[in-house]
Amino acid sequence: MTTADTGYAAYIASLPRVLAGAAALFRDAEGRVLLVEPNYREGWALPGGTIESDTGETPRQAARRETLEEIGLDREPGRLLAVDWVLGPNRPPLVAYLYDGGVLADEDLKAIRLQEEELLSWRLVPRGAITGHLLGPLGRRTLVALDVLADGSGTAELENGRRVA
Repeated sequence: MTTADTGYAAYIASLPRVLAGAAALFRDAEGRVLLVEPNYREGWALPGGTIESDTGETPRQAARRETLEEIGLDREPGRLLAVDWVLGPNRPPLVAYLYDGGVLADEDLKAIRLQEEELLSWRLVPRGAITGHLLGPLGRRTLVALDVLADGSGTAELENGRRVA
């Protein structure tokens, strides 16, 4: 390794870090949102998880991989609905990408197979109950994404689940 290589590596190592995650927003024919219940923390979540950026994974690829791993459905994510910059205690900021997972038919719902190592259950939740299940920025992000779907607007830029532009 040359001095230039070591200098560049040291520079990269000195840069700030952010976490990145991607999820998919699935609905049923009635517009209810599919939520999953993790076994490693309290509360509910959307199918999704960490982007394995060190391996070159993109946010879109992560949303698809996580959906397959968590609920057993291999779906190409639809359009990007929201990008959220989320500050949190005791961790670097999180950049959260939320994609349209589409509308699941009854046969799709019957095909759901939970990743038992991480998930306890799943359920369909109407819009009015979203923030009772998805707390803080995740609940707000999901509501904004539903608005984007309903009004056909472009991707929403968020900070802590609130629109900034």
